[in-house]
Amino acid sequence: MTSTWIAAHRSAVLSPHEDFHLFEPRAFTDQTVRQSLRLAGGGDALRIRLSNRYGKEPLDIGGAHLATRTRGSGIDPATDTPLTFSGAPTATIPAGEELLSDPVERPAHAGEELVLSLYLPGDTGPTTYSAVAHDTGHAVPGNQLAAEVLDDAEELTTSHLLAGADVLAPTGTRIAVAVGDSWVEGAATTPGADNSFPAQLGRRLAHGWIVNQGISGNRLLTDEAGEHLLARLEHDVLDVPGVSHVLIHVGLNDIGLPGAQSFPEPPTGAPTAEDLIAGFTALADRLHTAGLIAVAGTLGPYEGAIYDGVDTPQGQATRRRVNDWLLGPDQPFDAVVDIAAAVADPAQPTRIRAEFNSGDGLHVNDAGAKAIADAIDTTLLDL
Repeated sequence: MTSTWIAAHRSAVLSPHEDFHLFEPRAFTDQTVRQSLRLAGGGDALRIRLSNRYGKEPLDIGGAHLATRTRGSGIDPATDTPLTFSGAPTATIPAGEELLSDPVERPAHAGEELVLSLYLPGDTGPTTYSAVAHDTGHAVPGNQLAAEVLDDAEELTTSHLLAGADVLAPTGTRIAVAVGDSWVEGAATTPGADNSFPAQLGRRLAHGWIVNQGISGNRLLTDEAGEHLLARLEHDVLDVPGVSHVLIHVGLNDIGLPGAQSFPEPPTGAPTAEDLIAGFTALADRLHTAGLIAVAGTLGPYEGAIYDGVDTPQGQATRRRVNDWLLGPDQPFDAVVDIAAAVADPAQPTRIRAEFNSGDGLHVNDAGAKAIADAIDTTLLDL
């Protein structure tokens, strides 16, 4: 049986140099940074993907270890494995580039929780990062790559430099990429529980798996947070090894962020429903041109969101118009899942149902993410 590298974990990255920050960027100097990840699928070997995509300077990696996680910042020392890069224990990632580790020749399993420890010897400058880490990360002074537990560690709620993991899987293995905003990334689900809706859906699949490329705050048409979806599509979807299907939820931030009091208004103002429909049509066309199956979701309810200026009559009208189009005969996707209906309050469908509301009126909790996952017919993901 032949094998090939397939994405088993992904974490879409943000620039620390954006004009507006929903999340606080940071730098590291002479520190060990330890972060966890969970594999969505398995294989006979694995490799780690690091990113300096938005760094302004080359980034020195003074060492990297991979181990099985125990709890908190702890690792199982019997599994601790130094990583190499082109045979060397250290590496420099040029500004704007990514780096793959050499393969770790050992079985990797779906659901396995791993810990990546990086020693960053110099001043990294503001690092390329992800908004929602798999779980709380940890940072300590000096080189503590092999430490079983990082004592008195600083806790990190964002993830830094870690872009993903690939596994060596049988040729023909196919996966789905979930892409879009915080509803995809699982921003309000329990850290470390792997309860985003793509993760919960992935556990229902008989074949293949799903990797998550959501970015909280991301938009379809306008940059920040992150490059807008149409701009990042090639890197975050088309170039993901093994992708055959794409799950999409995006558009709420296009509608809501321009009205937020703390968010700068784009020069063109809030997009119209027609603008979003044109963007979705372009998205579907690009996915189909690449030979991928595209499954879109309706825009989730958000009336009563606690963030000033996000919930507006204009935005609600735009959402209604876009959802009507997505559920109508003229939409261009292979299928549309009514995500909004899965979590809406039956008595007031513009609001998230109380038991699914994370508390802010804009995001769903673990139970809401499960309701979305359960609403998706797994035959749409013929992996």
